[in-house]
Amino acid sequence: MTEKEADTILEEMMANRDELTRRQWLAGIALALALPGRPAWALETIRQGFQTNIWGMPTYYLLKSGLLEKHGIKFEEFAVPSGNLTMQQMVARQVDMGTYAAQSFIIGYDKGGLVAIAQIETVGKTAQIVTRKELKLSKVSELKGLKVANQTGSSVGNIFTDVIAPAAGLRKGDFQEVRMDVNNMVAAMAAKTVDAMVNVEPYNAIAVAEGIGTSIMDFSQVDKMPVFMAATPDFVDKSPETAVAYLKCWQEVARDFKDNPGKVADVIYAFFTSKGYAMSRETFTKALAKVEVDPGFPTDLAQGLQKDAEVLLREKKISAIPDWKKALRPDLWAKAKS
Repeated sequence: MTEKEADTILEEMMANRDELTRRQWLAGIALALALPGRPAWALETIRQGFQTNIWGMPTYYLLKSGLLEKHGIKFEEFAVPSGNLTMQQMVARQVDMGTYAAQSFIIGYDKGGLVAIAQIETVGKTAQIVTRKELKLSKVSELKGLKVANQTGSSVGNIFTDVIAPAAGLRKGDFQEVRMDVNNMVAAMAAKTVDAMVNVEPYNAIAVAEGIGTSIMDFSQVDKMPVFMAATPDFVDKSPETAVAYLKCWQEVARDFKDNPGKVADVIYAFFTSKGYAMSRETFTKALAKVEVDPGFPTDLAQGLQKDAEVLLREKKISAIPDWKKALRPDLWAKAKS
Protein backbone atom coordinates (compact mmCIF):
# COMPACT_ATOMS: atom_id res chain seq x y z
CA MET A 1 0.00 0.00 0.00
CA THR A 2 1.33 3.37 -0.95
CA GLU A 3 1.51 6.29 1.47
CA LYS A 4 -1.20 8.08 -0.57
CA GLU A 5 -3.55 5.10 -0.35
CA ALA A 6 -3.06 4.90 3.42
CA ASP A 7 -3.89 8.60 3.82
CA THR A 8 -7.08 8.12 1.78
CA ILE A 9 -8.27 5.22 3.98
CA LEU A 10 -7.55 7.23 7.15
CA GLU A 11 -9.54 10.22 5.83
CA GLU A 12 -12.53 7.95 5.04
CA MET A 13 -12.43 6.45 8.59
CA MET A 14 -12.39 9.91 10.19
CA ALA A 15 -15.28 11.05 8.00
CA ASN A 16 -17.32 7.97 8.95
CA ARG A 17 -16.61 8.56 12.63
CA ASP A 18 -17.70 12.19 12.45
CA GLU A 19 -20.88 11.20 10.59
CA LEU A 20 -21.69 8.55 13.18
CA THR A 21 -21.17 11.00 16.01
CA ARG A 22 -23.42 13.57 14.30
CA ARG A 23 -26.13 10.99 13.72
CA GLN A 24 -25.99 9.88 17.36
CA TRP A 25 -26.27 13.48 18.52
CA LEU A 26 -29.27 14.15 16.27
CA ALA A 27 -30.95 10.94 17.43
CA GLY A 28 -30.44 11.94 21.05
CA ILE A 29 -32.03 15.33 20.46
CA ALA A 30 -35.02 13.72 18.73
CA LEU A 31 -35.52 11.30 21.62
CA ALA A 32 -35.37 14.07 24.19
CA LEU A 33 -37.99 16.06 22.29
CA ALA A 34 -40.25 13.02 22.08
CA LEU A 35 -40.19 12.38 25.86
CA PRO A 36 -42.84 14.03 28.08
CA GLY A 37 -41.74 17.28 29.70
CA ARG A 38 -40.50 17.30 33.29
CA PRO A 39 -40.48 20.26 35.68
CA ALA A 40 -37.22 21.85 36.66
CA TRP A 41 -37.71 20.40 40.15
CA ALA A 42 -38.88 16.93 41.08
CA LEU A 43 -41.16 16.28 44.06
CA GLU A 44 -39.70 14.18 46.86
CA THR A 45 -41.25 10.97 48.17
CA ILE A 46 -42.90 11.66 51.54
CA ARG A 47 -42.52 9.24 54.43
CA GLN A 48 -45.89 9.89 56.06
CA GLY A 49 -46.51 8.98 59.68
CA PHE A 50 -50.00 8.80 61.18
CA GLN A 51 -51.66 7.42 64.29
CA THR A 52 -54.30 4.74 63.91
CA ASN A 53 -56.76 6.39 66.30
CA ILE A 54 -59.34 8.90 65.11
CA TRP A 55 -56.81 11.76 65.11
CA GLY A 56 -54.86 10.13 62.30
CA MET A 57 -57.86 9.39 60.11
CA PRO A 58 -57.89 12.65 58.14
CA THR A 59 -54.32 11.78 57.14
CA TYR A 60 -55.34 8.20 56.39
CA TYR A 61 -58.10 9.53 54.16
CA LEU A 62 -55.59 11.74 52.36
CA LEU A 63 -53.38 8.72 51.68
CA LYS A 64 -56.28 6.69 50.27
CA SER A 65 -58.03 9.50 48.36
CA GLY A 66 -55.70 9.53 45.36
CA LEU A 67 -55.08 13.25 45.83
CA LEU A 68 -51.35 12.87 46.44
CA GLU A 69 -50.95 10.86 43.23
CA LYS A 70 -53.02 13.49 41.42
CA HIS A 71 -50.46 16.10 42.43
CA GLY A 72 -47.51 13.90 41.51
CA ILE A 73 -46.49 13.04 45.07
CA LYS A 74 -45.26 9.58 46.02
CA PHE A 75 -45.45 8.45 49.64
CA GLU A 76 -44.70 5.69 52.13
CA GLU A 77 -47.00 4.98 55.09
CA PHE A 78 -45.84 4.63 58.70
CA ALA A 79 -48.76 3.78 61.02
CA VAL A 80 -48.42 3.80 64.83
CA PRO A 81 -50.89 3.72 67.76
CA SER A 82 -50.40 7.38 68.78
CA GLY A 83 -48.89 10.58 67.50
CA ASN A 84 -46.09 10.86 70.05
CA LEU A 85 -44.60 7.73 68.48
CA THR A 86 -44.69 9.42 65.06
CA MET A 87 -43.00 12.42 66.65
CA GLN A 88 -40.22 10.19 67.98
CA GLN A 89 -39.78 8.66 64.53
CA MET A 90 -39.46 12.14 63.07
CA VAL A 91 -36.91 13.21 65.67
CA ALA A 92 -34.92 10.14 64.60
CA ARG A 93 -35.47 11.21 60.95
CA GLN A 94 -37.22 7.94 60.12
CA VAL A 95 -40.37 9.78 59.00
CA ASP A 96 -40.78 13.13 57.19
CA MET A 97 -44.28 14.23 58.20
CA GLY A 98 -46.87 13.36 60.82
CA THR A 99 -49.79 14.67 62.86
CA TYR A 100 -50.02 15.15 66.60
CA ALA A 101 -51.31 17.65 69.13
CA ALA A 102 -49.52 20.64 70.61
CA GLN A 103 -47.73 18.91 73.46
CA SER A 104 -46.07 16.32 71.24
CA PHE A 105 -45.24 18.96 68.65
CA ILE A 106 -43.54 21.20 71.22
CA ILE A 107 -41.52 18.26 72.54
CA GLY A 108 -40.64 17.35 68.96
CA TYR A 109 -39.33 20.85 68.31
CA ASP A 110 -37.32 20.73 71.52
CA LYS A 111 -35.79 17.33 70.73
CA GLY A 112 -35.48 17.52 66.95
CA GLY A 113 -36.32 20.97 65.59
CA LEU A 114 -39.60 19.79 64.03
CA VAL A 115 -41.75 22.46 62.37
CA ALA A 116 -45.52 22.88 61.97
CA ILE A 117 -46.68 23.43 58.39
CA ALA A 118 -50.45 23.42 59.06
CA GLN A 119 -53.14 22.91 61.66
CA ILE A 120 -55.28 20.03 60.40
CA GLU A 121 -58.04 19.59 62.99
CA THR A 122 -59.13 20.11 66.58
CA VAL A 123 -59.82 17.04 68.68
CA GLY A 124 -60.53 18.15 72.26
CA LYS A 125 -63.93 16.41 72.20
CA THR A 126 -62.35 13.09 71.19
CA ALA A 127 -60.02 12.94 74.22
CA GLN A 128 -61.82 11.69 77.30
CA ILE A 129 -61.49 10.07 80.69
CA VAL A 130 -63.55 6.89 80.71
CA THR A 131 -64.11 4.86 83.88
CA ARG A 132 -65.42 1.32 84.35
CA LYS A 133 -69.19 1.53 84.30
CA GLU A 134 -69.77 -0.54 87.42
CA LEU A 135 -67.66 1.85 89.51
CA LYS A 136 -70.29 4.57 88.95
CA LEU A 137 -67.75 7.41 89.03
CA SER A 138 -68.56 10.93 87.85
CA LYS A 139 -65.60 13.10 88.91
CA VAL A 140 -61.88 13.09 88.13
CA SER A 141 -61.13 13.46 91.84
CA GLU A 142 -62.67 9.99 92.37
CA LEU A 143 -59.73 8.41 90.53
CA LYS A 144 -57.69 8.61 93.72
CA GLY A 145 -56.28 5.20 94.58
CA LEU A 146 -57.36 3.68 91.24
CA LYS A 147 -55.47 2.27 88.26
CA VAL A 148 -55.56 4.64 85.30
CA ALA A 149 -54.41 3.54 81.84
CA ASN A 150 -52.46 6.33 80.17
CA GLN A 151 -50.21 6.47 77.11
CA THR A 152 -47.34 8.19 78.87
CA GLY A 153 -45.69 10.88 76.78
CA SER A 154 -48.66 11.41 74.48
CA SER A 155 -50.44 14.76 74.25
CA VAL A 156 -53.53 13.47 76.05
CA GLY A 157 -51.30 11.80 78.62
CA ASN A 158 -49.44 15.03 79.30
CA ILE A 159 -52.62 17.11 79.56
CA PHE A 160 -54.10 14.62 82.01
CA THR A 161 -51.07 14.43 84.31
CA ASP A 162 -50.00 18.09 84.03
CA VAL A 163 -53.34 19.92 83.90
CA ILE A 164 -56.50 17.89 84.53
CA ALA A 165 -55.37 15.72 87.46
CA PRO A 166 -53.81 18.61 89.44
CA ALA A 167 -56.92 20.74 88.85
CA ALA A 168 -58.97 17.93 90.43
CA GLY A 169 -56.66 17.83 93.45
CA LEU A 170 -54.78 14.72 92.36
CA ARG A 171 -51.02 14.71 92.83
CA LYS A 172 -48.52 12.24 91.43
CA GLY A 173 -48.89 9.05 93.42
CA ASP A 174 -52.56 9.61 94.22
CA PHE A 175 -53.46 7.19 91.43
CA GLN A 176 -51.56 4.36 89.77
CA GLU A 177 -50.64 5.27 86.21
CA VAL A 178 -50.60 2.17 84.01
CA ARG A 179 -48.60 2.80 80.84
CA MET A 180 -50.41 1.42 77.83
CA ASP A 181 -51.05 2.06 74.13
CA VAL A 182 -54.48 3.58 73.51
CA ASN A 183 -55.56 0.68 71.29
CA ASN A 184 -55.14 -1.79 74.19
CA MET A 185 -57.06 0.14 76.82
CA VAL A 186 -60.63 -1.03 76.11
CA ALA A 187 -59.57 -4.67 76.52
CA ALA A 188 -57.84 -3.77 79.78
CA MET A 189 -61.00 -2.06 81.01
CA ALA A 190 -63.09 -5.10 80.07
CA ALA A 191 -60.64 -7.39 81.88
CA LYS A 192 -60.77 -5.05 84.91
CA THR A 193 -56.98 -4.74 84.99
CA VAL A 194 -57.48 -0.96 84.99
CA ASP A 195 -60.24 1.15 86.48
CA ALA A 196 -60.13 4.06 84.05
CA MET A 197 -58.46 5.15 80.85
CA VAL A 198 -57.26 8.40 79.33
CA ASN A 199 -58.08 7.74 75.71
CA VAL A 200 -59.23 9.04 72.33
CA GLU A 201 -61.82 8.03 69.77
CA PRO A 202 -62.97 5.61 68.57
CA TYR A 203 -61.92 3.66 71.66
CA ASN A 204 -63.99 5.79 74.06
CA ALA A 205 -67.13 5.33 71.94
CA ILE A 206 -66.51 1.59 71.72
CA ALA A 207 -66.14 1.27 75.52
CA VAL A 208 -69.35 3.21 76.12
CA ALA A 209 -71.34 1.41 73.40
CA GLU A 210 -70.30 -2.01 74.71
CA GLY A 211 -71.32 -1.11 78.27
CA ILE A 212 -67.75 -1.31 79.55
CA GLY A 213 -67.19 2.32 80.48
CA THR A 214 -68.69 5.70 81.27
CA SER A 215 -67.15 8.94 79.97
CA ILE A 216 -66.81 11.41 82.83
CA MET A 217 -65.27 14.32 80.86
CA ASP A 218 -63.80 15.33 77.54
CA PHE A 219 -60.75 17.53 77.15
CA SER A 220 -62.47 20.30 75.19
CA GLN A 221 -63.38 21.78 78.57
CA VAL A 222 -59.70 22.58 79.13
CA ASP A 223 -58.09 22.40 75.67
CA LYS A 224 -59.51 22.45 72.13
CA MET A 225 -56.44 20.38 71.20
CA PRO A 226 -55.37 21.49 67.74
CA VAL A 227 -53.57 18.77 65.79
CA PHE A 228 -50.72 19.87 63.58
CA MET A 229 -49.10 18.50 60.48
CA ALA A 230 -45.44 18.64 61.40
CA ALA A 231 -42.42 18.09 59.23
CA THR A 232 -38.71 17.68 59.72
CA PRO A 233 -36.77 20.85 58.89
CA ASP A 234 -34.52 18.72 56.70
CA PHE A 235 -37.44 17.80 54.45
CA VAL A 236 -38.95 21.27 53.98
CA ASP A 237 -35.51 22.80 53.42
CA LYS A 238 -34.67 20.16 50.83
CA SER A 239 -37.95 20.36 48.94
CA PRO A 240 -40.30 23.21 49.89
CA GLU A 241 -42.03 22.57 46.55
CA THR A 242 -43.12 19.15 47.79
CA ALA A 243 -44.45 20.63 51.03
CA VAL A 244 -46.48 23.22 49.12
CA ALA A 245 -47.91 20.63 46.70
CA TYR A 246 -48.73 18.42 49.69
CA LEU A 247 -50.62 21.23 51.42
CA LYS A 248 -52.64 21.83 48.26
CA CYS A 249 -53.88 18.25 48.66
CA TRP A 250 -55.07 19.09 52.17
CA GLN A 251 -57.22 21.88 50.78
CA GLU A 252 -59.01 19.28 48.68
CA VAL A 253 -59.33 16.95 51.69
CA ALA A 254 -61.06 19.79 53.55
CA ARG A 255 -63.61 20.06 50.74
CA ASP A 256 -64.30 16.32 50.90
CA PHE A 257 -64.89 16.43 54.67
CA LYS A 258 -67.29 19.34 54.18
CA ASP A 259 -69.06 18.42 50.95
CA ASN A 260 -68.81 14.64 50.80
CA PRO A 261 -68.78 13.34 54.40
CA GLY A 262 -70.32 10.01 53.40
CA LYS A 263 -67.39 9.21 51.13
CA VAL A 264 -64.93 10.15 53.87
CA ALA A 265 -66.77 8.07 56.47
CA ASP A 266 -66.79 5.01 54.20
CA VAL A 267 -63.00 5.09 53.84
CA ILE A 268 -62.31 5.58 57.54
CA TYR A 269 -64.93 3.10 58.76
CA ALA A 270 -63.45 0.47 56.44
CA PHE A 271 -60.07 1.04 58.07
CA PHE A 272 -61.31 0.27 61.58
CA THR A 273 -63.41 -2.72 60.57
CA SER A 274 -60.43 -4.12 58.66
CA LYS A 275 -58.48 -4.03 61.92
CA GLY A 276 -61.08 -6.20 63.63
CA TYR A 277 -62.92 -3.56 65.64
CA ALA A 278 -66.53 -4.61 66.27
CA MET A 279 -68.01 -1.14 65.96
CA SER A 280 -71.40 -0.26 64.57
CA ARG A 281 -71.69 2.44 61.95
CA GLU A 282 -73.69 4.51 64.44
CA THR A 283 -70.92 4.31 67.07
CA PHE A 284 -68.32 5.21 64.48
CA THR A 285 -70.33 8.18 63.22
CA LYS A 286 -70.56 9.59 66.75
CA ALA A 287 -66.81 9.23 67.21
CA LEU A 288 -65.92 10.85 63.87
CA ALA A 289 -68.30 13.76 64.47
CA LYS A 290 -66.08 14.87 67.36
CA VAL A 291 -63.17 15.54 65.00
CA GLU A 292 -63.33 19.07 63.58
CA VAL A 293 -61.33 19.01 60.34
CA ASP A 294 -60.42 22.47 59.03
CA PRO A 295 -56.88 22.59 57.57
CA GLY A 296 -55.22 25.98 57.68
CA PHE A 297 -52.77 28.12 59.61
CA PRO A 298 -54.52 30.30 62.23
CA THR A 299 -52.69 33.54 63.00
CA ASP A 300 -52.93 33.06 66.78
CA LEU A 301 -51.22 29.66 66.99
CA ALA A 302 -48.16 30.91 68.84
CA GLN A 303 -50.30 32.35 71.63
CA GLY A 304 -51.96 29.03 72.43
CA LEU A 305 -48.76 27.04 72.00
CA GLN A 306 -46.94 29.39 74.37
CA LYS A 307 -49.25 28.36 77.23
CA ASP A 308 -48.74 24.66 76.49
CA ALA A 309 -44.97 25.16 76.32
CA GLU A 310 -44.92 26.91 79.68
CA VAL A 311 -46.60 23.89 81.29
CA LEU A 312 -44.15 21.48 79.64
CA LEU A 313 -41.21 23.62 80.74
CA ARG A 314 -42.54 23.73 84.29
CA GLU A 315 -42.81 19.94 84.27
CA LYS A 316 -39.25 19.73 82.85
CA LYS A 317 -40.40 17.95 79.70
CA ILE A 318 -38.67 20.48 77.44
CA SER A 319 -35.45 22.42 77.87
CA ALA A 320 -36.72 25.82 76.69
CA ILE A 321 -39.69 27.64 75.20
CA PRO A 322 -39.58 27.18 71.40
CA ASP A 323 -38.65 29.98 69.04
CA TRP A 324 -42.04 30.23 67.33
CA LYS A 325 -40.59 32.04 64.30
CA LYS A 326 -38.59 28.89 63.61
CA ALA A 327 -41.12 26.31 64.83
CA LEU A 328 -44.06 27.63 62.78
CA ARG A 329 -43.97 27.78 58.96
CA PRO A 330 -47.11 29.65 57.82
CA ASP A 331 -45.28 30.65 54.63
CA LEU A 332 -45.73 27.17 53.15
CA TRP A 333 -49.50 27.21 53.68
CA ALA A 334 -49.67 30.73 52.23
CA LYS A 335 -47.91 29.55 49.07
CA ALA A 336 -50.25 26.55 48.81
CA LYS A 337 -53.26 28.88 48.92
CA SER A 338 -51.93 31.32 46.33
